Amino acid sequence: MDLRLLSRIDEELDSSEVAALCFLCTDVLKRKRLETVEDGRGLFLRLQEKSLLEDHYFLSQLLSVIGRLDLLRLLETDSRQPTQTDACPALSQYRRMLYKVSEDVTKENLTKMKFLLSDKLPRGRLDLCTTALEVLCEMERQELLTEDRLDELQRILEECDTQLANTVRQHREARGSVSQQEYSVQPISNQEQQLSFPQSLQSLSISETRPNLERGQSIRLYSDAMTEPQPGSGPDQVTTSTMPSWKTSEMEHYSMTCNPRGTCLIINNHHFMGFSGLTDRPGTEQDEKALHNVFSRLGFKVEVCSDLTEKTMLRAVEALGGRSHIHADALVVCVLSHGEKGCVLGTDGVEVPIRSLTQPFTSEQCPSLMGKPKLFFIQACQGKGFQQGSVFLPSIRQREGQGRYEADAGAIESIPWDADFLIGMATVEECKSFRNTKEGSIYIQELCKQLEWGADRGEDILSVLTRVNREVSRGVYRDSKQMPEPKYTLTKKLFLPYI
Repeated sequence: MDLRLLSRIDEELDSSEVAALCFLCTDVLKRKRLETVEDGRGLFLRLQEKSLLEDHYFLSQLLSVIGRLDLLRLLETDSRQPTQTDACPALSQYRRMLYKVSEDVTKENLTKMKFLLSDKLPRGRLDLCTTALEVLCEMERQELLTEDRLDELQRILEECDTQLANTVRQHREARGSVSQQEYSVQPISNQEQQLSFPQSLQSLSISETRPNLERGQSIRLYSDAMTEPQPGSGPDQVTTSTMPSWKTSEMEHYSMTCNPRGTCLIINNHHFMGFSGLTDRPGTEQDEKALHNVFSRLGFKVEVCSDLTEKTMLRAVEALGGRSHIHADALVVCVLSHGEKGCVLGTDGVEVPIRSLTQPFTSEQCPSLMGKPKLFFIQACQGKGFQQGSVFLPSIRQREGQGRYEADAGAIESIPWDADFLIGMATVEECKSFRNTKEGSIYIQELCKQLEWGADRGEDILSVLTRVNREVSRGVYRDSKQMPEPKYTLTKKLFLPYI
């Protein structure tokens, strides 16, 4: 980025605004590095070290949040346009929410907040806090405040300003992080309780992190090769030796006899609202086209919803979940959008947790899909990091006119308790995925290619996704790697042959 432009922006920032920018950068820069920042120039140098100022995008987010639209216009008038990226928003909704709260705390409420925290924070450090932002920083430093631990902040604000407390509550509800007392765990159906799995698989968790009850329960990952006993199935039934692999007994694979197979919903967010701070997603139309083509050939009735806000996205999946799927074998939902860890974003920039997308299709909410596979494919990142490889692989060369690779950001925190779900993510947690602005995303394009290949050869879905993992991981995109990740609770093998 032009150093003269950064210098001009630095001259316009006062000390309180620099402090606010440092607070907003806490997720991307180490706190110790930020403590020594004295002016905007010092912050910009640290951001440059992290390659966060290679274009205008990150800085645009910062200036927008603190309300310096005049400085934002300086960036917009610069001859070099911001690089479009889906690794966005660079600033988490959690960090934005805390800044908004700090801006609305009055002097009277600040004094009250400090008093209520006097038995939890070091008195000497608390006395040095002269702004709400500094109090929040101290709470984070003492681990009284994290993205997953908002109870204490909400309790204090309820004593000071119920409107600000409601802001925190709404953020927690949007993230699915209500307290354990407020969280209602869905009961496991009798049918699920009767399933018998090997002990080794029962202990295989989707995530190696400890379950967080404030986010919803962590579930376990079962192999799709596990079978569920069916009435009348036994040695007298048709054996596998005389039939193709995808025509083995019902006990071993999901039934695929309906025509159409079911509904395939594609949510394609291409154009984003200006106030959201999100860029458009060129190349996503190629993903929509490829998905429409392959799932139509696989026998699904394809429906496309374009440019949905958070509310319209939720309404779309709720409406689909409210239909009868008695005459369907399966369900497919594809989401192409910006996102963050654990969610995708509507065109208004509001988060939609992945759990909210899958919830309408659980066996409790949608009984007509009970025992049927429900497939979700998400083109989004699960973080802001770049995947690196330990062995050198030649970069994929782009021919002139082929477009460029961009990062797609978003993710999954959990998979619903109910069985028969599969969620294919474009990348592993904490890392970005990539989209070519002319040819479409790396993951979706490879997925469609391998689904067709697998349909021709009678392969099950997990074999197909394993091959997707292999092919995508071989490439190098903007000097980085990408590793897709399927997560599932399938209980049988799933084949998707052509109609």
